Amino acid sequence: MKLYHCQGARSLRCVWALEEMRLDYELVTLQFPPRVFDKSYKEINPLGTVPCLIDGDVTMTESAGICEYLAVKYGPTPLAVTPDEQDYALYLNWLHRSDATLTFPQTLVFRYSALEPEERRQPQVVEDYRAWFLGRWRSVEAGLEGRNYLCADRFTMADICVAYALYFANTLRISEAMTPNVEKWWGRLTAREAYQRAIAL
Repeated sequence: MKLYHCQGARSLRCVWALEEMRLDYELVTLQFPPRVFDKSYKEINPLGTVPCLIDGDVTMTESAGICEYLAVKYGPTPLAVTPDEQDYALYLNWLHRSDATLTFPQTLVFRYSALEPEERRQPQVVEDYRAWFLGRWRSVEAGLEGRNYLCADRFTMADICVAYALYFANTLRISEAMTPNVEKWWGRLTAREAYQRAIAL
């Protein structure tokens, strides 16, 4: 397996998942954004985004999808919640919420506060999508009430995928995301050896 990655990008979810599962893989770290700094990368992933996972004849480019794929393809693993478990639907909902609902508004905050040239930055877009993210992030604080992890009474791929949104919020200095339940959960997650290895890579 080969994973294309940029430091701090959504591909961190996949590096963390691979480290948790102790799978053999080659990590290719690119400068962000890769479509700008490595034009040949679009021959591998026409979207020009990271992550990109190559596994034999399989190519995947969606971080939460890659985490789900790894858990099913290379399981069984406690990182996956199976259809016969009570929290299966909750697990899938968190996996998909992690990117479609939580990370999406952050990308607009990032783009219009940091990536665009000064003359193209849009403070109103930044403010609006920051508020959008925080409104949806409240579901994480609520979801952790009375729980150590998001579902199934254990650490799963859902925690990895949702935690990246908090990692990104910290990068963007959205400090309001660190609410009481979230802070305790974050402490448990970042103490994991696989997380620490992924960050070091």
